[in-house]
Amino acid sequence: MSTILAIETSSELASCALLRGDVVSSRDSSGVRTHSQSILPMVQGLLEEAGITLADCDAIAYGSGPGSFTGVRTACGIAQGLAFGAGLPAVPVVTLDAMALACHQRHQADAILAVLDARMGEVYWAQYHYAGGLQTVLAPALSAPADVQAQGRVSACGNGLAAYAPAFAGRAFAAAAHADIMPHAVQIAQLARIAFAAGAYVAPADAQPLYLRNKIAFTSAERLDMKNAKAAAEAAV
Repeated sequence: MSTILAIETSSELASCALLRGDVVSSRDSSGVRTHSQSILPMVQGLLEEAGITLADCDAIAYGSGPGSFTGVRTACGIAQGLAFGAGLPAVPVVTLDAMALACHQRHQADAILAVLDARMGEVYWAQYHYAGGLQTVLAPALSAPADVQAQGRVSACGNGLAAYAPAFAGRAFAAAAHADIMPHAVQIAQLARIAFAAGAYVAPADAQPLYLRNKIAFTSAERLDMKNAKAAAEAAV
């Protein structure tokens, strides 16, 4: 089996994971000003713990979004830097896909609605069906909570449900929702291995985030954070 290093920074939780064979190890952190400050030390710790180098991996996976605008750019930039420096391909994985897989793994859910807080009164959401693998029923979308429309009975997960609890009150899927499930590098790595085996990877220069909301321009601080993250990743190889 391929060895996958995964990075996920699309929400307030930053995480990385190393998938080797059937064993996955991970680290995560929250509460830092920028995830670019914490993710590389965690990556280096995982590799040292496993006794391997980045060159021993087959691909670098990252949570491509949707999520925090700066967060998905950070994950993409770090993945680009690591992949370019080590001569590896990059594998983008949709964050809502990762949430749905986590919901299946933890709660044996087969019909899944993933809902992530998008701020500004909106949520990112998508619906999935799991049958031997994850299948998309309704593609990732951005909308007001009231406009989330699930097909049939589903198990709902994600922090968007708690962030806009009054808007979801009375909806059948909100009664037993798993609001604690967030995008994590463990599921990013697991989905990336499947994608990598299917040839769904890109050259580092072609790695891109998935945006569902337009933003006109980065702030100076955002541009600096992303530039530093990519440069630090390249220097770490």
